[in-house]
Amino acid sequence: MSVSEIQLSRTIDAPVSAVWAVLTDLDNAESVLSGVEKLERLDSTKYEVGTRWRETRVLFGKSSTEEMWVAEIDPEKRTVVKAASHGANYTTVFTLSPAGDSTTLTFHFSAEANDLGAFSRFMMRIFGSFALKATTKAIRRDLDDIADAAEERAH
Repeated sequence: MSVSEIQLSRTIDAPVSAVWAVLTDLDNAESVLSGVEKLERLDSTKYEVGTRWRETRVLFGKSSTEEMWVAEIDPEKRTVVKAASHGANYTTVFTLSPAGDSTTLTFHFSAEANDLGAFSRFMMRIFGSFALKATTKAIRRDLDDIADAAEERAH
């Protein structure tokens, strides 16, 4: 089993409530997150544990669609989103912390690859750092996009 992790934080000039509202607004994710081409809800119109959707992003020059779901919610404090694809389990934990009149949003992403064969393990060693850099760049862009939307909403 192989695990990769990325953790990034960003202070946003907006209260926790504004950041939470942007973070959990799946219906407007396409217009907020520049990396998302399409988001298709699969069930609930709310943001609650069990809510599922398909999210399409361009990764490495190709469109890629993943089915995601809300695994945990602690309103205005923390939410966990999961996905599973191609033998890997993905977990993203968003943590919101008040910072005076601002909010610190922490994005913790982990990918856990299961049952990789010898060739896949070899390819992970070769391309793993490239994929990690590209994922880090995408997470930074998401944090910036969320910050822009929350700051606009708050002011």
